[in-house]
Amino acid sequence: MDASIPNFIFYGAEHNAMDDDDWFAAMFMLLLEIDDTFDEAPEVERIPQRTSALQGAAFVQEVLVGHPGTCYKLFRMQRDTFVSLANVLRENYLEDSRSLRVEESLAIFCLIVGHRQGMRVVADRFQHSTETISRHFKHVMRALCNLGKTLIRPRQLDGVHPYIQGNPKYFPWFKDCVGAIDGTHIQAWVPAKKQNAFRGRKAVVSQNVVCACDFDMMFTFVYSGWERTTNDSRVFYDAVTRPKSEFPTPPEGHYYLVDSGFPCAKGYLPPYRGERYHLQDFRNGGDPQGFKELFNYRHSSLRMVIERCFGVLKRRFHVLNGMPKYKVCRQPLVVNACCTLHNFIRQANRDDMFFEHALLVNLGNGADYNNPYDFSNEAALIMANTRGQIAQLMWDNIHSPN
Repeated sequence: MDASIPNFIFYGAEHNAMDDDDWFAAMFMLLLEIDDTFDEAPEVERIPQRTSALQGAAFVQEVLVGHPGTCYKLFRMQRDTFVSLANVLRENYLEDSRSLRVEESLAIFCLIVGHRQGMRVVADRFQHSTETISRHFKHVMRALCNLGKTLIRPRQLDGVHPYIQGNPKYFPWFKDCVGAIDGTHIQAWVPAKKQNAFRGRKAVVSQNVVCACDFDMMFTFVYSGWERTTNDSRVFYDAVTRPKSEFPTPPEGHYYLVDSGFPCAKGYLPPYRGERYHLQDFRNGGDPQGFKELFNYRHSSLRMVIERCFGVLKRRFHVLNGMPKYKVCRQPLVVNACCTLHNFIRQANRDDMFFEHALLVNLGNGADYNNPYDFSNEAALIMANTRGQIAQLMWDNIHSPN
């Protein structure tokens, strides 16, 4: 046997040739040699990673005092709106931390949801650790969701909404309408074992979100987190019957516009089924023929406000078009926070570019009413009669001898 190899390495064969004292002594010497080898290894030089002279607070300040277009492109809102929102959050929901002010935390959130930036990219931009970026992202998200409890709700309006009253195509036919309801798909990330429930016909993993909006293009209700394979009517039914959702029931004698996928119930007015409905159908097939098609045409045109809201929301916040690998429980909160930002921006700046573009471009190519969620046959008949009366009056109006 090679003399350079200690006998104890061949413990099973050679140990018996050594007494126990010699064997333990040899083991101790080998451990000392191994320790010396590690001591002689070269030390790894520690190099600071985030050494940019433009730290996060300085970067935000530079954006806010710089060209107005820079703030809008980076944070997806005007400078005055950003400052106003930061003040609202500071007064009610957030506090300046030792290392980050509310303005910087809000900028981190806006950059992530507005451009779908990864945590590591944003950490390098703001010169903070990824843990700090993630923590402040969650703080702002929760603060915006709390703010949404006061912003995402119907507003009191005396009389007919000006958007309807000022347009003879809608007035007086839809004078009792308070808004529109529809569902949209927001891309989601879920573990592989749950993807089948979230995967739709186009093989895209997404969540089904049902929203209501008014004619100022502001969300009045947001219900998120359902699997894509769940149809709108089921999500809607769960929303209006679940007390915790606080669904805004339409006032007595008023209603929402819904599409044919929703039930015909008192307070929810769908179009006629089996007739042309979408605006592109009339562009390709000529003017409406009969009172049902005329009703559907104007119903579709007025209900398009909810499609415009969805279009603005998704174009402003790119995170909704490709959700990062956030926890499943966090993704609905991201949607709610973005809807809150949508409403705040709309309320603070009526001339916002995204809203202006949406208004110029067609994005869509006898029951007991004490129960606000009455889906009985009698309630459906009441709403169907209301629809018939409106449709017939429309038709008579444009075909009258006058």
